[in-house]
Amino acid sequence: MTTTADVRKRFLEDYRRIRHAEGRGSQDSEYYRALPSCNRSDLNAGMWAMRAKTYSYFVRNVLACFEKRSEAPLDVLDLGAGNCWLSHRLALRGHRLVAVDIFNDERDGLRAARHYPAAFQAVEADFDDLPLPSQRFDLAIFNASFHYSVNYVRTLSEVRRCLRPSGSVVILDSPIYRLREHGMRMVEEKHAAFRKRYGFPSDSLSSIDFLDIGTLKQLQHTLHLDWQILKPWYGWNWHLRPVKAFLRGRRPPSKFWILIGTFRDL
Repeated sequence: MTTTADVRKRFLEDYRRIRHAEGRGSQDSEYYRALPSCNRSDLNAGMWAMRAKTYSYFVRNVLACFEKRSEAPLDVLDLGAGNCWLSHRLALRGHRLVAVDIFNDERDGLRAARHYPAAFQAVEADFDDLPLPSQRFDLAIFNASFHYSVNYVRTLSEVRRCLRPSGSVVILDSPIYRLREHGMRMVEEKHAAFRKRYGFPSDSLSSIDFLDIGTLKQLQHTLHLDWQILKPWYGWNWHLRPVKAFLRGRRPPSKFWILIGTFRDL
């Protein structure tokens, strides 16, 4: 009989294989300390350019507001922290960080934290079962990670438990579609591409992989959660993607909006 532990082990093995094949990580500490900036020759330079734009927008338009309101270091939960670059950046700003991930790889997971000079806590744990005290954090951030959840209600309920009454959850760089059917088509395309390249569909943990407007409304109703939606500017090429997709007869591309969620019953 296949156990939950077996499924997770398979997922982590698959994930490590994929990430390494994609050229993630480095042996050079300076590589990590510069993130989200990277050399143009990096295999993932395009992705990091997007991350850098999101981070810059987030600092100016979201984090700055929380910093001004608090006038003291924030307790921040970095969920799906990966190689912990965001925790490093926010720790340099004087905040207290806890980086959480189930992936402890030394190149692209929690053990990459050894490259950073700033101190923060790294915890190997699941989104839905955080070994952390209740009402401890001012801000919980999903940095290109929320779509890995297998149950959004359960994941956000656990986040709500960990937030202080004035706290908020922020979702960065997760794909968002206006219609669920477009997200489902993306997932089908993604699985087919992974199967062709790696021999498996990349769904060991059955993550949801996207958000859509209907799901956001459902989460708002179920969890008494108010969303604020911010729309960073990623340049004209990105802005014109929907037009290009329409002309080519393809599904609409995803949006990468920034979502700020505030629970009304905290």
